[in-house]
Amino acid sequence: MEAALIIMALMVLFTFLGLGVWVTVKVVGAAKRGVDRTITQARRTVEDTSLKARSFGQVGVAGALAQMRLDLRMSMRSTQQALYQGVQTDASLKESIGLFERLSAHGHELDDELKRLEQEPDKKRIAERLPELRERADRVTQAADSLRWAARDRARRFAEDDLSVLSAQIEVESGALRDWSRESVDDLTGWGQEPSAGASAQGPGQAQGPGQASAPGQASAPGQAQPAALPKPPARAAYPWDKAPRPETTT
Repeated sequence: MEAALIIMALMVLFTFLGLGVWVTVKVVGAAKRGVDRTITQARRTVEDTSLKARSFGQVGVAGALAQMRLDLRMSMRSTQQALYQGVQTDASLKESIGLFERLSAHGHELDDELKRLEQEPDKKRIAERLPELRERADRVTQAADSLRWAARDRARRFAEDDLSVLSAQIEVESGALRDWSRESVDDLTGWGQEPSAGASAQGPGQAQGPGQASAPGQASAPGQAQPAALPKPPARAAYPWDKAPRPETTT
């Protein structure tokens, strides 16, 4: 019996130790990914700032290469952001993302080549290749711009169609609300309730009809019909511009 208890205790202990190791690995991996993203973002920001400075501060081949790299990176990054944000609400953009990934491979290849040429000492030969390099960069950026604007036009068209339908529904509802000839809701609640015989001749202390309210503190007579309860108003919908409550701090 004691041996079985010892074995069970050891199994529980090893289970908790394994769970602790697994949680530690997950936490360390998440922290490492966060650090890698931060370093990549910082490196990208520094490189973009350097390209902007060289494109404005240098002339000739060096300035042209820096400007081509800057235009290429900005176009590809904007298209990537537009597609990956749009696919969250429009699944048809998945095919466009596949095309962009293929285009991105050409963009990375061209950016790496332009980066190597920035260190090339033979500026004359680079100047001779500038027209061909600029044509390649234009083809990549034009393709990326086409994908980006097509995705934006699609989202704008859907938003306009939805707004048109919503506006038509609101106009119909507004017209119904302005129809003053209709009975009010309070009047409609009294329909179907016929006054009891002799209700008009009732005096103090006599039983009340189904359409009359009981006096405060006075119990309703057996068999007396109760007024219909009005429906509760619907809960107010939350809108994106409403401030969300702050979560409680754990510190």
